[in-house]
Amino acid sequence: MIKHQVCGVFSLGKMVSVLALGFALFLSSASYAADITNIRVWRAPDSTRLVFDLSDAVEHKVFPLKSPARLVIDIDDAQIKAKFDELDFAGSPIKQLRYGKRGNDHLRVVLDLKSDVKPRSFALVKHGDKQDRLVIDLYDANTETIKTVAKVTENASGKRDIVIAIDAGHGGEDPGALGPRKIREKDVVYKISQQLAAMIDAEPGYKAHMVREGDYYIPLKSRRNKAREVRADLFISIHADAFKNPKAKGASVFALSRSGATSETARFLASKENEADLIGGVSGVSLDDKDEMLAGVLVDLSMTATLASSLNVGERVLQQVGRVTRLHKRQVEQAGFAVLKSPDVPSILVETGFISNPEEANKLNTYSHRKELAEAIFGGVKGYFNDSPPAGTLIAYKKGGSSILRHVIENGETLTAIALRYNVSVDAIIATNELRNPTIRIGQILKIPIGS
Repeated sequence: MIKHQVCGVFSLGKMVSVLALGFALFLSSASYAADITNIRVWRAPDSTRLVFDLSDAVEHKVFPLKSPARLVIDIDDAQIKAKFDELDFAGSPIKQLRYGKRGNDHLRVVLDLKSDVKPRSFALVKHGDKQDRLVIDLYDANTETIKTVAKVTENASGKRDIVIAIDAGHGGEDPGALGPRKIREKDVVYKISQQLAAMIDAEPGYKAHMVREGDYYIPLKSRRNKAREVRADLFISIHADAFKNPKAKGASVFALSRSGATSETARFLASKENEADLIGGVSGVSLDDKDEMLAGVLVDLSMTATLASSLNVGERVLQQVGRVTRLHKRQVEQAGFAVLKSPDVPSILVETGFISNPEEANKLNTYSHRKELAEAIFGGVKGYFNDSPPAGTLIAYKKGGSSILRHVIENGETLTAIALRYNVSVDAIIATNELRNPTIRIGQILKIPIGS
């Protein structure tokens, strides 16, 4: 009996050992919560973006180390299944990438650096056909932050050019919408932007500035700020639309919504130290020496005038685009797009067509149609500036030195107040607009004769 008991205990102990061994083997062979399936790198003029494609969401932490310079990326419960031997770090601050285990289940990725960087990281959750991603942005540490806008370029006549900032949407690891035959929005809109820039530069009195000059991503806020830095007279963001219904078609033009303008005024004032400290474009007004109330009034006036100009130029562009392609909507639409929220640069967003529509995607993939779109956009822009050239520009000089602005009447405004705002006489406004009496209505667009 005792022997049997001993044997029974021994058998039970042996069974426990076997189970424990099996469980350990199961743990050692169990899959991690997330696999890193691919690693991509993109170089921009002032930053480098590293993207980890993931099979699932992860928790991570990033911190720098010195002597030598390194950036450590700790990723919980993950493993690398990607090959990164062919990653091209040329022109970037990254010397090499290496990795190893941190504890039993966690991953540590180390970037050996050639120079110091300012890191920023964030996760992108799975959306549509895009899997979870971890994005590491490395901003060059020696990049100087510009607090005031750059000097405006002058041409041979001594009069400045009208500067058009062109923003090709998406870029880098963000392809935008995908069309049939792997047509990518970022490629199509970049080509249209290049064609538009070439046309602008070939026109006396105009100068183009490409916000994105290659295949890399720029944050939305940085795109509009780059337009402010070069004192652009107009910001144009080029995109291609997409919808789940492949029959949707047509081009659109957007300007900022009025609610978006109001919220942006508050945001701009709240974070003024992080923005350029001027408003008002070429005739910049410093906000540094203004009290809170006056600064608020100035920014609000600037946003109101900017929105009126955006709607005006948007109408011109929409009319011209409608001559070369079908329109999705026959009026300028308004939305709170981040790239349109500049307080002092008129801004429009042009959806050149639906890349999800096979017919329009094929057209957008041809040089001839992209050229027609670029010509139409520039045609609308020229029409606007021929009527309302900014003071001090060659185009204004050719018209006799004066220029016309457009103002949308809002609730509570009077002709006297508008005249005081723009430093012109009431009689000049009445004469320019051929008004029979000083009565005005909400929504009416007035021509303002600046310099008269």
